[in-house]
Amino acid sequence: MRIVFAGTPSVAVPSLRALHAAGHEIAAVVTRPDAPLGRKRVLTPSPVAAAAAELDLPVIRAVRLDADATERIAALEPELAVVVAYGGLVREPLLSLPAHGWINLHFSLLPRWRGAAPVQRALMAGDRVTGAAVFRLVPELDAGDVFGELRYDVPEDATAGEVLDALAESGASLLADVVADIAAGTAVAVAQEGEPTHAAKLTIEDGLLDWAAPAERVLARFRGVTPEPGAHTTLDGARVKILAARRAESAEPLAPGRVAPAAGAVLVGTGTEPILVERVQPAGKAAMAAADWARGTRGAPVFDVGASEGGQ
Repeated sequence: MRIVFAGTPSVAVPSLRALHAAGHEIAAVVTRPDAPLGRKRVLTPSPVAAAAAELDLPVIRAVRLDADATERIAALEPELAVVVAYGGLVREPLLSLPAHGWINLHFSLLPRWRGAAPVQRALMAGDRVTGAAVFRLVPELDAGDVFGELRYDVPEDATAGEVLDALAESGASLLADVVADIAAGTAVAVAQEGEPTHAAKLTIEDGLLDWAAPAERVLARFRGVTPEPGAHTTLDGARVKILAARRAESAEPLAPGRVAPAAGAVLVGTGTEPILVERVQPAGKAAMAAADWARGTRGAPVFDVGASEGGQ
C-alpha cells in the first residue's frame, strides 16, 4: 500500500520501521523541522527524520499541515496516511485526500485520555492499566472509530517515558496489523464507547510536586512527568529537579517537604508516608545522588510545600 507517514519523536520510529519492513511503499515521511538541541543549540533532525534518512525515504519537513504541505502530499497520491505523534492537526481537505483516509496510533484506550499527553495524564491520575489504539482520524479530536487496541498493565514504578517506550514497540505491531487489514479490505472499525477524558499537553508547572499531598499522588505525578517536562520542587525558592524517586519501605513519618537521610538516598515527607528520592539536579548544577546533595546543604533541608497547578 502507498502510504504517507507523519511523525516526529522517537516513539513514532518503531511504527515507521514496522510499516517499511512490512513492504509498504512509504511515499514520504512528514515530520517537524529540525530543532536546536543542547547547550550549543545545534539544529538536529527529529528522530523520525533521522530514521527516514537511514531507510532512504523522502522527507517533508513541515511546522504544520498547511496548504503547502497539503499540496505536496496530494502530489504523492497516497492510498493511506498514518500519523503517530506528529505534533500537528490534520484538517480538511487533507483529511479526505487519501483513498483510505488517515489513521492514528494513539497511546491510550480511547475514549480515555484523548489529547496530546495520554500516557503522562494516565500515570498522573494513577491508572494501573493503559494501552494503545489505532483509529480513523476525524475532525473532532481523537474521536474516530477504532480499528484495534491493546491493553498494557502499568508496572508499579514505571515512568511515562518507560511506558511510552513499551507502547511504541507493541503499538507498532498493532498498527502494522491494522494497515495489513485495510490493504486486504478486511479492516473493521467500531465507535468509541464511554465518557471521554482529555489529556492536555503538559507544561513545566505540571512537574511541581506538592509534598502536602499523599505519597501515592506525589509518586503518580513524578512518574507522569518523567522525563518530560520533569518533576521539580523548590528549596528556599530555588528549583531542584527530582530525577529518581520511589516508594519508601517502613519509613518513619516526616513533615511534608522535610528531608532526612537514608541509605544512599534521602527521604522526603509527604501528606502521608515519606517517599525515597535517589537522584536530584539543583538549579545550575549537574545531576547528582540525592544523598550527596543533602550533605552539601546547610542544616536539615525542607522543600517548599506548594500545590501543582497542572491538576490530575
